[in-house]
Amino acid sequence: MQDEKQFEQLMLQYTQIKNGSEEISRMIDNEDFDNAITMIKNREQMFLSCKCMRKYLELTPVQQKELDIILDEIRDLEVKNIKKLEAGKENIQAELKKSLKTQKIQQAYEFNADTNGTIVNIKE
Repeated sequence: MQDEKQFEQLMLQYTQIKNGSEEISRMIDNEDFDNAITMIKNREQMFLSCKCMRKYLELTPVQQKELDIILDEIRDLEVKNIKKLEAGKENIQAELKKSLKTQKIQQAYEFNADTNGTIVNIKE
């Protein structure tokens, strides 16, 4: 009976982790990265707690299957979040590179009394 209660507690914590993953996904979509990072850091303790509980629980095949299902859902959500972040990172890097090129060209054509001329490498 105690194992059943502990299993329910474990499933409740994994459900909270899953809901957190969904919330983090929404935060990423809304570009609320500070809160997403804070939430990710706060979930670490919950993951550790689940890991300890799983170590000592003896699960029935039905419980193991139920656990595997929610773990797969969490894993899928986390992979999607990682892919969203990687895509955003690539977009930001491309924008930054473009901005730096534009800034170099603008600086090359700026004229002031101290500068006679500037050479610009157009291949960059």
